[in-house]
Amino acid sequence: MEHRARKRFGQHFLHDRAIIERIVRAIAPAPDDHLVEIGPGLGAITQPLLERVKELHAVELDRDVIPLLEEKTASATGRLMIHPADALKFDFAALAKEIGAPLRLAGNLPYNVSSPLLFHFLEYRHVIRDMHFMLQKEVVDRMAAKPGGKIYGRLTVMLAADCIIEPLFTIRPGAFNPPPKVDSAVVRLIVREEPAFPLPDRALFARLVTAAFTQRRKTLRNSIRQFLDAAAISGCGIDPQARAETLSAEEFGRLAVAAAG
Repeated sequence: MEHRARKRFGQHFLHDRAIIERIVRAIAPAPDDHLVEIGPGLGAITQPLLERVKELHAVELDRDVIPLLEEKTASATGRLMIHPADALKFDFAALAKEIGAPLRLAGNLPYNVSSPLLFHFLEYRHVIRDMHFMLQKEVVDRMAAKPGGKIYGRLTVMLAADCIIEPLFTIRPGAFNPPPKVDSAVVRLIVREEPAFPLPDRALFARLVTAAFTQRRKTLRNSIRQFLDAAAISGCGIDPQARAETLSAEEFGRLAVAAAG
């Protein structure tokens, strides 16, 4: 039975065997690893992962593909545990508690919700060891961007606080069915045991970074004035006339510490 990709789920099914093998090698699963695949779809990566691990959990929103996924993986050596759920609402802490070990996340993230998914996963950083994702290449470029450019933004800063970002390789549209209109890329995120810089109030840090980039054309003295005045910004060793895109994640951390008092 053929399953057509659904636009509302942002589905693009990977079929290139060489790319699939390259992704699995990048994940490098050990038999006892606790892998969670996000959106396994028709099981392109699920099948080879199940040949390498004893147990694999999968979070799948499209219930119509689940019987196909179960059929395709029926003869696999590993055990597949499917969770019919929206990954944006899934409780990864509860799963980690049930398993009794940190999780390793992997998957081909839907392009239409990739950033919200990444922010959701960050909320569970304390139970996640690492993450390997296929994403729109533009998103991966933003994730790993350096200060000073147009693609450097909120996503870059928020991820930098808790993850080491490693872009791995690019995937052309022809590797998928249907082919997306853009290139994709695979990225590795290694979750830090401790944040890269002091973050006594994460919620405040998130609000400050959001405010700064929501008005990124404005200077800091204007975009984050509800948090700090010009003198307080200067006290952090940062020019109040600077714009958000010129600051490192660590500098945003210093501003958040000052704002927390």
